[in-house]
Amino acid sequence: MAHDHHHHRTVSGKNLLITILLNIGITVAQLIGGFISGSLALLSDAVHNLSDVISLIISYVANRLSHRKKQNLSQTFGYKRAEIIAAFFNAATLIIIAVFLGIEAIKRFNNPVEIGSNVVIWLALIGVLGNGLGVLFLKKDAKHNLNMRSAYLHLLTDMLTSVAVLIGGLLMKFYQIYWIDATLTLIISIYLIYMSWRIFVESLKILMLFAPDHIVIKDIETEVLKIIEIKNIHHVHVWQLNDENIHFEAHIEFNKDVKLSEFDKICEKIEKLLANDFGIYHSNLQPEFERDDTKDFIIQD
Repeated sequence: MAHDHHHHRTVSGKNLLITILLNIGITVAQLIGGFISGSLALLSDAVHNLSDVISLIISYVANRLSHRKKQNLSQTFGYKRAEIIAAFFNAATLIIIAVFLGIEAIKRFNNPVEIGSNVVIWLALIGVLGNGLGVLFLKKDAKHNLNMRSAYLHLLTDMLTSVAVLIGGLLMKFYQIYWIDATLTLIISIYLIYMSWRIFVESLKILMLFAPDHIVIKDIETEVLKIIEIKNIHHVHVWQLNDENIHFEAHIEFNKDVKLSEFDKICEKIEKLLANDFGIYHSNLQPEFERDDTKDFIIQD
């Protein structure tokens, strides 16, 4: 069994905590302003910000948990999957909220109302500035961490939402185009679904133990079978623990009855192959010789 570990980037939760505090302030202001002005777009932005507060808190807790070195007899992987669960939850809730806002926007088309545009303009401007700061805080960590990326996308879409609401407020103030409120809400909801779908699918695949998209498992078989001592490789499993760690396990059948010391040397070859060619640094290999079992590459239960 391989115990080869590659270096991973440490993600700080400090900036995430700052964005949580910013979003709490924005959410309270926009909720009050939305009810005062009657703007569905501003209320949708506030609800989106509220979902951000909840999701960012979840992301922050998950980030803290993922740094705990708490592997034990009952939690052999510790909390390494906490951030993936958070990313999945964040993306799923954002999609649900976007669908709800889209439905409400369609209803508003049939019943447009006059909007208090001054309140909309000022609070949208606060949303742009506050979420813009949050985006800058998380941009670096979002490049290499799925949980931080989901939090970053929440803030980015919030900032763009606030920009749209600001433009809508200006159009309502100077041109009395009140249907723009529902139109912006519908556009925002479609955009939220589009931005969230990829993270939702990526995190779901990891939770379902699917093989990473960039790895062709049959290529692993081809390369491993080039080692002359190996007759067959079967019972193969490839999965991701989180967005950094890929795991591999397989049964290795040998052409002859090798010694344990020889098996160790061959294991090292396979481990280097997996690491260098496929980016897999965690492997579990079971040796076999003339064992009576199913030799299928992928076992069907």
